[in-house]
Amino acid sequence: MAVSKMKTQFIIEAEPEPIEVDPRKTAVIVVDMQNAFVNKGGMFDLYGLDISEAQRIIEPCKNVISAARRAGCKIVYLRQVYNTDLSNAGGENSPNWHKELALVLMRKSPELRGKLLIQGTWDAEIIEDLKPEDGDIVVSKQRYSGFVGTNLDIILKTYDIKHTAFIGVAANGCVDSTLRMAFFLEYFPILISDAVNYLGPAFTLEATTFIVKLLFGWVTNSREFCKSLTAKP
Repeated sequence: MAVSKMKTQFIIEAEPEPIEVDPRKTAVIVVDMQNAFVNKGGMFDLYGLDISEAQRIIEPCKNVISAARRAGCKIVYLRQVYNTDLSNAGGENSPNWHKELALVLMRKSPELRGKLLIQGTWDAEIIEDLKPEDGDIVVSKQRYSGFVGTNLDIILKTYDIKHTAFIGVAANGCVDSTLRMAFFLEYFPILISDAVNYLGPAFTLEATTFIVKLLFGWVTNSREFCKSLTAKP
């Protein structure tokens, strides 16, 4: 009886050109899809930021993760989370202390202290719709880039990852910061443009996708990504 072989190379339609990936050497990096940034009552919502775009990307993120799991990709979740004593937040001598929104909001609103992006709180948890499964990896970070102060690079190298596909919050924030560093560390970044949200006006997403295509990697959408990974040999 003939034994069917799993397809090992996929061509993903992307800009500026198609890119060939091996799913066994590909990781989907799910960036900060947490209650804080996506759901009502989370940190972004309390800060007064529009969360509708973050909620819109839940379905494309779900589709990408599902297709990637079936194809044999590694799923890596990043989440922004601080120790309860803020010992990894940077302190007053760190720009992170002055610019990261959860830290700013907790200083301005005493009733929120210890509740935003703190280990063990609802705010810091990955949203219910995208909960990690057995075999997935969760990396906690304290800076916008998922590589700074974490073991993300070691994890990816352990699994011999070559391509990194990015989804999550936000294209012009933590996604961009992590994607650029992936490029510097010799990974091939792929931005899935309809599975990332943006902070500010819509042109910020256009600017991010433009610069990724030009300098740092490849841009596709969830439909093309999923279609490629589910194509029959």
